[in-house]
Amino acid sequence: MVGSHLADFLLAETDWDIFGMCRWRSPLDNVSHLLDRANRGDRLIFVAGDLRDYISLMNAVEEVRPDYVFHLAAQSYPKTSFTSPLDTLDTNILGTERLLEALRRVQGIDPVIHVCASSEVYGRVPREKLPINEDCSFHPASPYAISKVGTDLVGRYHAEAYGQRVVTTRMFTHTGPRRGDVFAESTFAKQIALIEAGRILPIIKVGNLDSLRTWADVRDAVRAYYLLVTTNPIPGESYNIGGDYSCTVREMLDFLLSISTHPGIRIEVDPERLRPIDADLQVPDTAKFTQHTGWKPVIGFEQTMRDLLNYWRERIAAGTMVLTR
Repeated sequence: MVGSHLADFLLAETDWDIFGMCRWRSPLDNVSHLLDRANRGDRLIFVAGDLRDYISLMNAVEEVRPDYVFHLAAQSYPKTSFTSPLDTLDTNILGTERLLEALRRVQGIDPVIHVCASSEVYGRVPREKLPINEDCSFHPASPYAISKVGTDLVGRYHAEAYGQRVVTTRMFTHTGPRRGDVFAESTFAKQIALIEAGRILPIIKVGNLDSLRTWADVRDAVRAYYLLVTTNPIPGESYNIGGDYSCTVREMLDFLLSISTHPGIRIEVDPERLRPIDADLQVPDTAKFTQHTGWKPVIGFEQTMRDLLNYWRERIAAGTMVLTR
């Protein structure tokens, strides 16, 4: 999701050539609207690489010789990390180390490197510590969150030990069109679209609805990432980024239901959707980043959710087959 929106932003707002690293088997659904440009070599080039293959990373860096690097790749699904912890830790921690080593060892380049950690590093935060600032201690609540703690620390280490221009973000909940269907708001929107199309019964399967989240739009997030690397980047610094609207997952679902065309949708808790432990208070203090860059979110919560639901409506109307997860 994020990489595709970042490509959209950079193609529209800069004159940069954009190199998108992907694995040979990576799905291209989220960049299908950009494939014609890639085929023509119109400022968009795909490069083969894999965070778990150091040689492929060396080859990619040698080929591209980047001025800026946005390291967004990860095993990014917290729920999946409970069943695949080793894959998550390897991809996210060792993958980041492999990438930063490749960038360090290729001669003649000195890129600004954005390492994307996560607000999940803060994990289970006491209510009295809200809103969460960058000095809040880490208490990760999933293997994914643990892996992002490692990602965060590896980035700072490379800045301090080797002088690499690494800047780290701890992005809070962000969503919008193209959001993966394993995330709560996207699976809710997908299920509503399937119900409206008559493809499943009017029952939405849910997990924990009581977590408090601050919501941001992915299109605001990628604008923040651009400002991060172009506005006096300070190596070794970390920044919280997030929206300015907070509500529970239940309230988010209530809004999606309120804009559905189908009356009488019921909610049913699915035990398979519950995490063994949850980071249930995710409200950011973003003052440090906003003061440094002047960034602030401009797309409101309701618009984000409408766009997400319409994204799924369009996919379902096009006959796209999806799992009902």
